[in-house]
Amino acid sequence: MIGLISATAAGTAARDRLAAAWPDRTRVYEGPVGDAVRAAFAECEQLVCFLATGAVVRLLAPLLGDKTTDPGVVCVDEGGRFAVSLVGGHGGGANELAVAVGELLDAQPVVTTATDATGVAGLDTLGLPVEGAVAAVSRALLDGEPVVLDTEVSWPLPPLPVAAEGSHVIRVTDRAAQPSEREVLLRPPSLVVGVGASKGAPAEEVLGLIEDALRDAGLSVRSLAELATVDAKSDEPGIVEAARRLGVPLVTHSAAELAAVEVPNPSDAPLVAVGTPSVAEAAALAEGGELLVPKRKSARGDGHASMATCAVVRRPARGRLAVVGLGPGARDLLTPRARAELRRASVLVGLDQYVDQIRDLLRPGTRILESGLGAEEERARTAVAEARRGQAVALIGSGDAGVYAMASPALAEASDDIDVIGVPGVTAALAAGAILGAPLGHDHVSISLSDLHTPWEVIERRVRAAAEADLVVTFYNPRSRGRDWQLPKALAILAGHREPTTPVGVVRNASRPDESSRLTTLAALDPATVDMMTVVTVGNTATRDIAGRMVTPRGYRWQEAAS
Repeated sequence: MIGLISATAAGTAARDRLAAAWPDRTRVYEGPVGDAVRAAFAECEQLVCFLATGAVVRLLAPLLGDKTTDPGVVCVDEGGRFAVSLVGGHGGGANELAVAVGELLDAQPVVTTATDATGVAGLDTLGLPVEGAVAAVSRALLDGEPVVLDTEVSWPLPPLPVAAEGSHVIRVTDRAAQPSEREVLLRPPSLVVGVGASKGAPAEEVLGLIEDALRDAGLSVRSLAELATVDAKSDEPGIVEAARRLGVPLVTHSAAELAAVEVPNPSDAPLVAVGTPSVAEAAALAEGGELLVPKRKSARGDGHASMATCAVVRRPARGRLAVVGLGPGARDLLTPRARAELRRASVLVGLDQYVDQIRDLLRPGTRILESGLGAEEERARTAVAEARRGQAVALIGSGDAGVYAMASPALAEASDDIDVIGVPGVTAALAAGAILGAPLGHDHVSISLSDLHTPWEVIERRVRAAAEADLVVTFYNPRSRGRDWQLPKALAILAGHREPTTPVGVVRNASRPDESSRLTTLAALDPATVDMMTVVTVGNTATRDIAGRMVTPRGYRWQEAAS
């Protein structure tokens, strides 16, 4: 919950705007400001104070305890010009909150956290448990001192400006190690514990078995990702409670699934009880990985038989491939999600001219793999291969990466061993349509006239079908030096079904500094004026030129009434 506090009429007006926009996330605190701040600080995860920063500092000073538990606090000035991340920038989420508040209130977010200001990924913002000398290693990164990244366990981290040698170390490990005075340990969720238990097994016995198994193997409980068991034990109280206390999900598998998993220590007892020769080992290994701790039983000191078993597996890191559409070129048409993925990726793969567009948005330490025109399939293979190595990869394309771009070849290469995230972008047809007016107001189709990968016979059949169906048609890749006859042929097909006066929009370099556009007709369009940087949109029989804008109505009734 976000506590909202104000003192003046102007602050209250801004406060109420925020409360109206986030009704389920916010709580307004009335009354004397000091009492309101103290109450919100005790009850909320975050605060937004519509007060002077000096006043808030004095009110907060006696309340501050630990930056890992204190709420994040944002101050908004009386004029609504700035949203200042004051306390808890990382741990309390105040930096992100300042940005969100700024967007909502049209205020400038002010973030002074050093890592955010310089673009270096904060070690405490990577989404992993962190131990050790966070401040010292962060300072070394900021000062440009050599910091070594030691990945005992591969994990798809954001980019970090690291070196081959240095006195400061970032170690990615699931081992129960103690960090040195110049070392940070990042704990990836790489461990899965499979659990079996007799009916009524106490939670203390299950929990003690798991903790003993991890400790004896030299593994950190902070890298535990989940407990896994058979469906029949999904509501076994001792297992459920152990997962709750460990703060991890309980994942279950059917007996048939577990019976198909090859294990080193099968047994007849679980086969009779739940229908699989292994529960602990099979559940831990159900999604693959390396068996670190074979099945072991709990030890009971009261002379009774063991009631629980467990096994520990280290799962390989799943690489992350984000296929990112950059939009048509203008920076303000690059989506916030695309920006976030560019900063999230430690490896960027793309066409050299597209890389140049967004190079300034990348974090320090990003590895860039760029190539020229004609290497689309090679870029797709490279991106997938890097993701399979456990990297966080962004594969970029112009417009929307799923429209005549990199998503298709990349997903043709990718299998289910990596995570794939699609990030939509503003594609050329949409950018051109917005410039022309509303040509895509009714059913429409996009067709590429490039026959490099698609036989012309197929393209022609599609153009003819669109003509017969009276669809608005947007032509991508309409004409190049080596392909100068396809566009005239396509236009001739459309002309067989539409009037010569049918509006045609021509947009070149949509949204870029040298953008140009014109509205002409099917009869008047000169194909020689079109090139590969151009999008050609041909209207249907209802499309009209209205005040110099190309408009295709959603329905035809208003036209019939006007005629």
